Amino acid sequence: MKRISILFSIFLLISAKAQIVSDYKYVVIPDELANFKNSKSYGLDMILKNSLKAKKYQVLTDSKSNWPNDALMNPCKILTAEMLDDKSMFRNKVILQFKDCSNKVILSEKGSSTIKEFEPGYQDALRQTLVKIPVSNPKVTVEQVVESKSSEVDKVSSESNSKETSTQVSTALRYTNGKTTLQKIKIDDTQFILVDGNSSVPFATFKSTAKKDVYRVKLGSGESTIGYYENGNIVIEMPKSNGEFSNEIFTATN
Repeated sequence: MKRISILFSIFLLISAKAQIVSDYKYVVIPDELANFKNSKSYGLDMILKNSLKAKKYQVLTDSKSNWPNDALMNPCKILTAEMLDDKSMFRNKVILQFKDCSNKVILSEKGSSTIKEFEPGYQDALRQTLVKIPVSNPKVTVEQVVESKSSEVDKVSSESNSKETSTQVSTALRYTNGKTTLQKIKIDDTQFILVDGNSSVPFATFKSTAKKDVYRVKLGSGESTIGYYENGNIVIEMPKSNGEFSNEIFTATN
């Protein structure tokens, strides 16, 4: 009876871990898997990527330039996958791990193959670990629903921005960062845009958040970031090519 109780507890623990992984939608597969230097030459990267996609996960790369808005705003909604080479003398073995935003391993699965050749052996071992990974089934939050609706507003506002600009330009406030002067045009009570009079595309579109004076920002380049008011200035956290951000400060000129 005691043995059955122990086995049942282990089963519940495994199920709990699996459920934690399935709560996530996004998984980053690093461009370079430092703990498995031959992963690309053995085709393991593609096997991992295709398997996770088949299980409804959205696979991300190290570069944040193509990350969706909710992933950029909520990095703790993202897991990072890692592969470890656990080879022994007679077997090709792989350890597949998933880490959360605090670098904590929340799931670790081992695969072992009796195939002696490296490439098919490691592939066989990896596929054994992937069988144990649950299908993504993230909980839908109120914030995600709001963001979905915001994307619909984006489409409508982008079509009307040129008309809005021409009718409101005379009353618009102006802001400058010392190099570029932009006009702030209010769309409604929840959003406004910064426009350059020489461009038909808004420099940035701002949408309010639950926090006062903090906005979700979509740049004219298509990138997403955040902006906020500080001492009467508009500050935008501008994404850099290395994944970091720099503050661009626009000061009111009138």
